[in-house]
Amino acid sequence: MTQLGLFTDPNAGPAGLRHQDNFIDGVAEEALIGRIAALPLQRFQFGAFKGNRRVAWFGYQYDYSQQRLTAAEPIPDRVAPIARQAEAWAGLSEGSVQQVLCTEYDESVGIGWHRDKPHFDKVLGLSLGSSCKFRFRRSCGDTWQRYTLEARPRSLYLMDGESRSQWEHSIPPVEARRYSITFRTMKRP
Repeated sequence: MTQLGLFTDPNAGPAGLRHQDNFIDGVAEEALIGRIAALPLQRFQFGAFKGNRRVAWFGYQYDYSQQRLTAAEPIPDRVAPIARQAEAWAGLSEGSVQQVLCTEYDESVGIGWHRDKPHFDKVLGLSLGSSCKFRFRRSCGDTWQRYTLEARPRSLYLMDGESRSQWEHSIPPVEARRYSITFRTMKRP
């Protein structure tokens, strides 16, 4: 007989969060890092402020000054195969990923608490180069419910459902240079 507890498992992650270590091998990781490092990366622009991470947008870009999506360069052919692989892992139809964000985090750079813009639906992320603490939180009355995922190099995560809509996420300053590729699907109107 199984006894039911009053509280959910505190070690369980947010509903809708999936994760897989070793999604790609080391050779593919090095090739992707080389491709991202060769991009014309720009400091992340958040309205009048510039973040310390450097990015390149494809498909769509969120313009913080206009508070809307704008067209960006098409998703590069060299990135499309890994997007298709991520879609298959997530059970999405081919071509579901409409936006790609390549990011470089130098040592001691992170990203504050946020939710991805509501224009996007499912969010997948491939972690490259070094590990990071991928933190989640949501308000529970006067306190916060928290969860931390160790995002190792070559691992992939999916945020869907509650993990996407009810939880914020952040990455504290990383200990070594890290790259990521974020794949996003679009919300249907």
